[in-house]
Amino acid sequence: MSESPRVGAFAIVPSNDLPAAIPFWERLGFARSGGDDGYVIMTGWGCEVHLTQAGDGPWRVPEHNPFGIFIRTPEVEAIAARVDDLVIRPGGVLRHREWGMYEVGINGPDGLLVRIGWPSELMRASVVGA
Repeated sequence: MSESPRVGAFAIVPSNDLPAAIPFWERLGFARSGGDDGYVIMTGWGCEVHLTQAGDGPWRVPEHNPFGIFIRTPEVEAIAARVDDLVIRPGGVLRHREWGMYEVGINGPDGLLVRIGWPSELMRASVVGA
């Protein structure tokens, strides 16, 4: 990594097929920025996601996957447009949620829930200020 590292907390996401998971993250707008064959660091949209090859366990069956990740970015609409075919319908469509987030739900590798959003009040403020 050529940049100075940022302070933060970043998800480590196990994948049953790590090489097959990388194109999903690239499609969301992330790029590989580090790692090795069994551990990949992806960066994009001001965020960082770490992917690792999964071991054995009951979650290996996608419908039992307990993992999810939330990507907080004001670019929620741009990302949602990139992966419209992966949006969880009807519940995951891009909209303002009752908990105050403008977000979309995406079906990721191995049944991973990927939610992308930004605070509704900030989305509305950017529209009003435009």
